[in-house]
Amino acid sequence: MKLFDVYPLFDIVPVSAKDCYITDDKGVEYLDLYGGHAVISVGHSHPEYVKKITEQLNRIGFYSNSVQNPMQEELALKLGEISDYLDYALFLCNSGAEANENALKLASFHTGKGRIIAFEKSFHGRTSAAVAVTDNPKIISPINDSVKRTFLPLNDASLLESALQSGDVAAVIIEGIQGIGGCRVPEPAFLKTASVLCEKYGAILILDEIQSGYGRSGKFFAHQYADIKPDIISVAKGMGNGFPIGGILINPKLKPWSGMLGTTFGGNYLACAAGIAVLDIMKAENLVDNSLEVGKYLASKLAQIPQIKEIRGKGLMIGIEFDFPVAPLRKQLLFEEKIFTGVTGANVIRILPPLTLTKKQSDLFIAALLKLLNKL
Repeated sequence: MKLFDVYPLFDIVPVSAKDCYITDDKGVEYLDLYGGHAVISVGHSHPEYVKKITEQLNRIGFYSNSVQNPMQEELALKLGEISDYLDYALFLCNSGAEANENALKLASFHTGKGRIIAFEKSFHGRTSAAVAVTDNPKIISPINDSVKRTFLPLNDASLLESALQSGDVAAVIIEGIQGIGGCRVPEPAFLKTASVLCEKYGAILILDEIQSGYGRSGKFFAHQYADIKPDIISVAKGMGNGFPIGGILINPKLKPWSGMLGTTFGGNYLACAAGIAVLDIMKAENLVDNSLEVGKYLASKLAQIPQIKEIRGKGLMIGIEFDFPVAPLRKQLLFEEKIFTGVTGANVIRILPPLTLTKKQSDLFIAALLKLLNKL
């Protein structure tokens, strides 16, 4: 059997990693400024993270959620404290796509409605209900194409209210910072208005913080720049530092009933151990503050480069837009300068490093980028 060939892969085989660096099977070291799609939050192979998972594996291993698991309660408490959402409830699953599926299901249960409003260039997952609110026709399957969905321009409050006036909207779902959309940031005033409008028209406001959450923006959640509290917040990626885990934070006004949501692997012991370790490390090492400080520093350095058309994002979630296709530049950064980055669309390089990134490591990237741009 061979692998189903849907991913373009670089000819690099990682064999070890530490903090912001990855080493391949040839002994070459790379600076990782992409973190596997933003999943590496506390750094590769953090000793406390490895210790916590190893201890749990030796104790009881994986066991899933068919029995009481005190670690779920510990994770929920610590997440509530660090995020300032202690009054919310937590439902655990395995990924961002699952988190958004459950968020949309919960919104539909609560409102009795089926229409979903999302925004242009959005991405909320690849499966079931979630794929129906992804603004990417290449991954919308025919089976989901009949789901009622509306895509609006980001930051247009007037069009949002017009869409909500129909009265059939279950949820408005919006990313704290767009990921695949190139790190576009919703304006705080728009998020505040969206919160008010959802309340007015009986829709659930879902903040998709799967990529922009867990300190990446310089606040624990990117929507906290707008000083709002949405009805549901979806999380994943940085939540487990690479271990598969996701969840939704749920406003107390949304009441559960037995069997309302379900999961086989969600909230298993190993996932909880990973999630708890991440929160403990983030708190001990002030990684949210580091994301803010180093992100501002990196953005200020990028702003001095004339070839850059626009810099978007917050903290260590940065989109760098050029007026030319960036695929060759990304490959040069990787194979000549040994630096991992991401891309989105044709012209945007994405920076999503571990939240442990230093200013010195940022300078290495800036020097490499300038070196390559000066060759153009």
